[in-house]
Amino acid sequence: MKCRHCSSQLDFACLDLGTAPPSNSYLTQAQLSLPESYFPLRLLLCQSCLLVQTEDFAQRESLFTEDYAYFSSYSSSWLTHAKNYVQAMQQRFGLTADSVVVEVAANDGYLLQYVQALGIPCYGIEPTSSTAAMARQRGIEILEVFFGESLAIQLGQLGKQADLIAANNVLAHVPDINDFVRGFVKLLKPTGVVTFEFPHLLNMVQLNQFDTAYHEHYSYLSLTAVKKIFEANGLFIFDVEQLPTHGGSLRVFAQISSHHLISDRVADCLQQEEMAGMLGHDFYRRLQSDADRAKYALLEQLIQFKREGLTVAAYGAAAKGNTLLNFAGVRGDLIQYVVDKNPQKQGKYLPGSRLPIVDIDYLKQQRPDRIIIFPWNLEQEITQELSFVRSWGAQFVIAIPELRIF
Repeated sequence: MKCRHCSSQLDFACLDLGTAPPSNSYLTQAQLSLPESYFPLRLLLCQSCLLVQTEDFAQRESLFTEDYAYFSSYSSSWLTHAKNYVQAMQQRFGLTADSVVVEVAANDGYLLQYVQALGIPCYGIEPTSSTAAMARQRGIEILEVFFGESLAIQLGQLGKQADLIAANNVLAHVPDINDFVRGFVKLLKPTGVVTFEFPHLLNMVQLNQFDTAYHEHYSYLSLTAVKKIFEANGLFIFDVEQLPTHGGSLRVFAQISSHHLISDRVADCLQQEEMAGMLGHDFYRRLQSDADRAKYALLEQLIQFKREGLTVAAYGAAAKGNTLLNFAGVRGDLIQYVVDKNPQKQGKYLPGSRLPIVDIDYLKQQRPDRIIIFPWNLEQEITQELSFVRSWGAQFVIAIPELRIF
């Protein structure tokens, strides 16, 4: 395989999680009697441009389907994050009723609803029918299509260029990253700004966040690699913020002109990555050993729970949980079910492990002894929501970055 950005030959594998079905391919009852498609899940490092990426086997149309089940609005903390972003961007860049804001990967309208509330014209681009329909119910204009250079050119010809484009947690999800970035160059007004948010690869490696690897994530991003990709396609970074979201993310600000001065934070972040060793391949060797250690710790603990006669449930039918379950080979004999408050997932089954997805009422009825939280990045939010389980003596379990029971 060749690098999706610079076309160099990829020879360095930094993580091998075996095989797994796509992490968001939830199963219906009828599909339980059918076979699933499994694909190798390996991460490779390009030693030329330093982009970490999946070995490709699945096409994007098979991953981001019309019944895509990830809805951003089911996280209260993420809604707060989106609202704060909109307010900050409106103040920083002076957005008014004469501006245009676009979100690429608008999902269910979780962010654009706050833009709309400020009276700023906006529209979203979102290829998955399920989430696009939810955004339209909020009165948000949605183009139901994959984003890229050709679409951006068409939108520009229609006078729909943007003063601000938001692209949250989507840069990692595109197979043709060069075409994707060129789309922003074409869609921005001359003085426009685009912001990207994505999990920081530095944290993924240092904090053993290997479960954020799945087929829908084609790329794993450092600022060093992103800067190379952007500049090769005519986009230039002028600021970066380090955020706590998703276990530690970067918010990158970019432009096509020199309208905004370059912040010292850009050089500081690049130096941070260099000092950590991210410019050499030795930095990435720890990913595999740390992942193996976490897998064995989880399996040993689940087996111990089984021997003690304890009932075990999980919370959060999240992609990262599916990566962990399938890498560890966990099935229904060790975890009975997973709870999720998204009605689009309830009544379905996790890919691979085939654990049933139930609602919170079921959890209250069953009163499990242990509850494993898969979205570890939402630990505080989830433990507050589930504080009632303390009444029957249940304990929470976190498996990543290391096993904890509390």
